[in-house]
Amino acid sequence: MISFNVPPTLGKELTYIEEAIRSHKICGDGEFTKKCSKWIEHKTGTAKALLTTSCTHATELAAILANIKPGDEVIMPSYTFVSTADAFVLRGAKAVFVDIRPDTMNIDETLIEDAITEKTKAIVPVHYAGVSCEMDTIMDIAARHSLYVIEDAAQGVMSSYKGQALGTIGDFGCYSFHETKNYSMGEGGALLIKDCSNIERAEIIREKGTNRSKFFRGEIDKYTWVDAGSSYLPSELNAAYLWAQLECSDIIYKDRMNSWNLYFEQLKDLENEGFIELPVIPKGCVHNAHMFYIKTKNLQERTDLIFYLKGKNIISVFHYIPLHSAPAGKRLGEFRGTDHYTTTESERILRLPLYYGVTPEVVEYVASEIYKFYKK
Repeated sequence: MISFNVPPTLGKELTYIEEAIRSHKICGDGEFTKKCSKWIEHKTGTAKALLTTSCTHATELAAILANIKPGDEVIMPSYTFVSTADAFVLRGAKAVFVDIRPDTMNIDETLIEDAITEKTKAIVPVHYAGVSCEMDTIMDIAARHSLYVIEDAAQGVMSSYKGQALGTIGDFGCYSFHETKNYSMGEGGALLIKDCSNIERAEIIREKGTNRSKFFRGEIDKYTWVDAGSSYLPSELNAAYLWAQLECSDIIYKDRMNSWNLYFEQLKDLENEGFIELPVIPKGCVHNAHMFYIKTKNLQERTDLIFYLKGKNIISVFHYIPLHSAPAGKRLGEFRGTDHYTTTESERILRLPLYYGVTPEVVEYVASEIYKFYKK
């Protein structure tokens, strides 16, 4: 059976985990956590990166730092994972959904301004498949309306927009290191902070509301409870696993990109003949080969193709059920404007097996079976 995803391993994961155990420092903010955070800062140019227990928690931290309160509204696409909305509705805000662009599956930047009210506090662009939203337009809207921009860059590590790393363009950026991502620590994430004035409070909230980080740096002689917070620190064991991949990030990137390009090459004829649609990468966007998807004609055709591929020992999956159609989305959010594309496009998308180490033979086999399905 060809798996849809295999978590990445580079070979040094166990060695580094053993090093962490021998150091007698397996809770948060040990040497491996610091290495991972410094790597993110160096690669992206962000002022500060804080490793977290998940991208969900990174987004929750951003919501707290943006002072999201009950009654506020936060604009986001409906086509996203639940964590994008959860982080804000937990603060009492309403999730305001707008339609997506059919080419990238990202939020339609031309619809954001019409969804803004006096209650709007933030815009949350989601960089689907590691392909950037149209950030110049979004940042201009945010500046004119004095709104926060919190990038959900869960899928966007090593992607960029016009030379800027995703997650560093808005006020805050949120990364995921879940086992399905290009770089993994099992469960984990990171908060990227643009403005240095937010760093100290972020450290405090992340450390259960204490100034413990300053204490460990020797800046104060004792630490105490100074703000409301929680525990968003990942285990040093998770960070050790992640570091084995981050130090070889270019190897993973090139491997995945080769597989992505091979899929595109193998399936291009089917697109040219009008059977399927392939991903679109807008000018100025550099993606990270996080996923390769095709778009079928409709929901029934996608269902038939999934069944056919499973019969050929290939696991393929679709993605999100739009949040505005979910029970919680109906209670906690509101779709503004018309759903031209969110639902219909979500029913067409099919994700193909793509992970570090997938062989060209596997990619060619998957593509050939898709070709056979349509040529039947």
